Amino acid sequence: MARKDAELFASMGARLTIARNEAGLSQAAMAEALGVSPRAYHSYEKGQRGIPVEALVAFGEQFDVDVPWLLLGTKAIRAGHDFNALKEIETSLDQHLNAENIKIKSEKRGAIVARWYQSHVEGREVTDDDVHTWIELVRE
Repeated sequence: MARKDAELFASMGARLTIARNEAGLSQAAMAEALGVSPRAYHSYEKGQRGIPVEALVAFGEQFDVDVPWLLLGTKAIRAGHDFNALKEIETSLDQHLNAENIKIKSEKRGAIVARWYQSHVEGREVTDDDVHTWIELVRE
């Protein structure tokens, strides 16, 4: 797989994780909802392979998720979502991880971003302690 494809799949996998976490589903439940095997869905979130068009369409229709956002990160996950806030959250998390030399898998990064964004949507302030706790929960 070319480097550019690997980067595309990794970032798409992170967005799949964000959307799945927002929907409150496990990977197995999302796989069932999309009509793919749990192993296949896991590989999509890990960025190991691209998600088929049929599964993307199903994801968009069943969970009201913007397909261009899933594919490329453009616009917002849903109409009315704060795309700029989501980008700021991702940037802040990445800066913290880089500054602390912390490595986590993309699907776990997506889970942290999803939790942080959910707090933002609900109007709850996120403290540094919250972020540190979330990172520790997903570290291996």
